[in-house]
Amino acid sequence: METEYAEQFTVDYYQGGYKLISTGDGSRYLVVPQGAQVPSGLDGSVRIIKQPLKMIYLAATSAMALFDSLDALDVIGLVGTKAEGWYVENAAAAINAGKMVFVGKYSEPDYEALLEYGCDLAIESTMILHTPKVQEMIEDIGIPVFIDRSSYESHPLGRTEWIKLYGAMVDKEEQAEQFFRSQAAQIEELAGQENSGKTVAFFSVSTSGKVNVRSSTDYVPKMIELAGGKYIFEDLTEEDSARSSLTITMEDFYATAVNADYLIYNSAIDNPLNSMDDLMSKSQLFADFKAVKEGNVWCTGKQLYQATDIVGNFITDIHRMLTGDTEGMTFIYKIN
Repeated sequence: METEYAEQFTVDYYQGGYKLISTGDGSRYLVVPQGAQVPSGLDGSVRIIKQPLKMIYLAATSAMALFDSLDALDVIGLVGTKAEGWYVENAAAAINAGKMVFVGKYSEPDYEALLEYGCDLAIESTMILHTPKVQEMIEDIGIPVFIDRSSYESHPLGRTEWIKLYGAMVDKEEQAEQFFRSQAAQIEELAGQENSGKTVAFFSVSTSGKVNVRSSTDYVPKMIELAGGKYIFEDLTEEDSARSSLTITMEDFYATAVNADYLIYNSAIDNPLNSMDDLMSKSQLFADFKAVKEGNVWCTGKQLYQATDIVGNFITDIHRMLTGDTEGMTFIYKIN
């Protein structure tokens, strides 16, 4: 399979319809077509995924939007998030209609339910690595576990390109390619434009008053760059860590971000801001910020991190914010 931005997976095709998926941590998964035999002599570390997939347990929330865009929600029968936790409308509707069943979150799945419903694959996020006994138990009852590593992609379109991998699992490669090209086209329209030089801080504030920001090597700063802006933290990383987000003191945040042209509040793990008073309630220091004084404070919607399929829309939103053409925003809104 040809990929343009994704670095955390490859898919190799073999005679007879077999597909070998390899991911960035060295894991390998052999997709075996319906009616075909599992090849003999395989390395014991290769996990087997048998087609057709009919009853996936999806605990990796970021993958739901990709299956939705493939028109393949019918293969997901079991989920690790209740209906009220989904911002993918078709997923929430399917749970409410009884077409998908909540069987426990990733760290506490109902193993009996997985067996009862005939689960044929568990798709987990890397959070499962913090509970290795759960992964072991799922595999011990005969269900292969696939770990989604899309959050490790350094380019935002690399995350969206995972739709090609899931397309391979359900034999919808052509649809996956077409959808991916539609998202990539939005970014290509912005390519070649001169960067505005306007600085952007992307953050949230914890209940303890600490500030959560993105590592400079994360995909969010890359989105800001693609949109024509400049992430305010130019060289913020944690030594010997691949973490995408970091926690710093309000004083350190103030020292760097006080003169940022724009503030974008990340509501993924916090309540969205409804007014400037909501921001001030987190720290009176925000009164000194250039973006606050000039009315350039924005907030993301809660749906952003489940919308892996349309990251191009988020980049377009930031570009519109920077240029003042704010009609038709998808993910961010201005705070007054």
